[in-house]
Amino acid sequence: MHLQFGADAAAEVVVSWHALQPARSARVLLGRADGRYERSAPAKTVSYTDAKSGQVVYAFHASLRGLQPDTEYLYAALHDGAEPVLATFRTAPRGRGKFTFTSFGDQGTPTLGKRYVPPAGVTLPNPPLVNDNLGSPAAGDTTAGVERVRPLFHLFNGDLCYANLATDRVRTWWDFWTNNSRSARNRPWMPAAGNHENELGNGPIGYAAYQTYFSVPPAAGQTAATRGLWYSFTVGSVRVISLANDDICYQDGGNSYVRGYSNGAQKAWLERELAAARADRGVDWVVVCMHQVAISTADQFNGADLGVREEWVPLFDRYGVDLVVCGHEHHYERSHPIRGAAANPTRTPVPASTRTDVVDTTKGTVHMVLGGGGTSAPSNQLFFTPPRCRVITEVGDPDPKTGKRPPVYVTEDAPWSAVRDAANSYGFAAFTVDPGTRRGGVTTMEVTYYDVVGTDGALRPFETFTLQRPRSDV
Repeated sequence: MHLQFGADAAAEVVVSWHALQPARSARVLLGRADGRYERSAPAKTVSYTDAKSGQVVYAFHASLRGLQPDTEYLYAALHDGAEPVLATFRTAPRGRGKFTFTSFGDQGTPTLGKRYVPPAGVTLPNPPLVNDNLGSPAAGDTTAGVERVRPLFHLFNGDLCYANLATDRVRTWWDFWTNNSRSARNRPWMPAAGNHENELGNGPIGYAAYQTYFSVPPAAGQTAATRGLWYSFTVGSVRVISLANDDICYQDGGNSYVRGYSNGAQKAWLERELAAARADRGVDWVVVCMHQVAISTADQFNGADLGVREEWVPLFDRYGVDLVVCGHEHHYERSHPIRGAAANPTRTPVPASTRTDVVDTTKGTVHMVLGGGGTSAPSNQLFFTPPRCRVITEVGDPDPKTGKRPPVYVTEDAPWSAVRDAANSYGFAAFTVDPGTRRGGVTTMEVTYYDVVGTDGALRPFETFTLQRPRSDV
């Protein structure tokens, strides 16, 4: 069971759960934390058939609207023949209020789903089970760490469970939700689609599983194939915009190459959203959640993608995006505020300031790589010293055996690199928004990056810094 905010997080929440068979009378009972019953809401049923196993998965989404802002609710999800499952959630504040959210990407699962196959000539009487979807035990610890912070909501920056790599894709999604529902049933986990959400045969461009499990706010320009791949929602004075970068990235990173799948619809929607956010006097902060990155100083890993720099970054500059949270690279790193690009083939971002403790986001956008969600392939030991960046500028012809298009890299200097964590592989960031008290005054976002350093989500702060900007209600 898990939650998603609607477009207005102060008034709209969706409760979601899933099963391997259809269900009758799927619904949610809603009440207040003091036990007062309010109403029942029916759930919409959607499904997909996993192309690899033939298994049909049914998901149930109950939309709760007309909620009171900044209010705790008790709810029960049920359908005929099933015991009700109870949990709670809190709606967002209306207008300017203080709250905390968290973010990471690239998690996987902590479970073991595949029997180990020994090398030729080696016989094992009881071959062990291994993880076949790039997960690790840390994937469980990061969720526990988020629950120690107890944010209002969590941004998940793509590559959720790596089901596209797994022997049993449906089971991998089940393991993912078993791990994360302990948090996501009590606070919305708002996703961005990563390259590993692209599962061969699951829908025309591979995202049918992702689109079935999540029910996110609707967005203009989408078709049946692209439903739910980009969206936005408002929490207090923060507009969050979630993007699906496979549409514009050069890298061939999923089960199929789908660059250009929206025919420009996502970019057109993004520009309208950014313009509307900056024209809204109730919105101070614009935060973008996406998967692939414009910055990274890891060597021999994915690298930055020129497609992001060509398509998205100029819009971030034009409309003054404050913060971009990403995954894809499996480490922690943040940029100086960047604005504009060098006149070179890789469009190297230009730092607007080099102060790292307090950052004025009117000068530029801070990009944060938060890919330490729990995979078994961290990249924090691969940093260039001094910082450099490998940028994917194009792809070659498909490999005759694999069909994959090899990336073509150009290496550049990285004057935009501000802080990175080489010592620890796993962690997440927490963002506390303080709107301030004075109209037209300063609003701040205090950011702490936590290393997850032990079982059950033991945390150790790696760094804390402050983003600030003027309020827009002048």
